[in-house]
Amino acid sequence: MAVLDNVVVFVASLLIGGLGIHVGAMVIASSKDYGHAVVTAALGAIVWAVVNTVVGGIPLLGPVLVLLAYLLVIRLRYGVGWLAAGGIALVAWVAVLVVLYLLATVGVTSFEATGVPGV
Repeated sequence: MAVLDNVVVFVASLLIGGLGIHVGAMVIASSKDYGHAVVTAALGAIVWAVVNTVVGGIPLLGPVLVLLAYLLVIRLRYGVGWLAAGGIALVAWVAVLVVLYLLATVGVTSFEATGVPGV
């Protein structure tokens, strides 16, 4: 049962992370494809985890490289520049915080999501 619980939590977190990226991409890049955002969230989470494992421990430089790798995923997936990718990520982060706050307030979930770093 624990494996099923973990899968459900992962999928729900990924969908919430995808929602955040979807909102960010709608605001910044006029994208309307939620499925594209969910795949972007999954790829972003994988890239974040791998790059963080490899270089995340390097003081100062490591976290910057991890963030740049995450933004690169957004850049490539949405065909935008660095500033727009940063804008999408920022709007996604705020959107996910709002959704998670609302869900945590009613006792539905904890305060974390897959695919949007720092949340």
